Amino acid sequence: MLRPKIPTNPLPTGIVTPLVIEPTVIEQRPQQIPATPSVPVPIAPAPAPSRPTVQLTPGALLTVIGGGTAVVLVVGAVLVSMLLAVAVTAASVAICALVIRSLMASNNHR
Repeated sequence: MLRPKIPTNPLPTGIVTPLVIEPTVIEQRPQQIPATPSVPVPIAPAPAPSRPTVQLTPGALLTVIGGGTAVVLVVGAVLVSMLLAVAVTAASVAICALVIRSLMASNNHR
């Protein structure tokens, strides 16, 4: 019932070109011995970096510090508010559980 159907490959459609492999000829050249230079070549100095270096002015440094402080304060406020929301939710659930427990207990006594 659940057998996979294997597709059958019918005759190829379109133009079929035969694959012809031709042998290649490899020519061997005589090895040449490289000449050693008799004069020492001076070593070039290292090139200067192509990108400019970042220079912070006092005003830019104060801006970076102020921006970082603002980010830390905003992230801290968000985390504290989330913690407060979880605490308030937990307290309200606990109060609801106590009220429901009290109602159930008073129902049993009456």
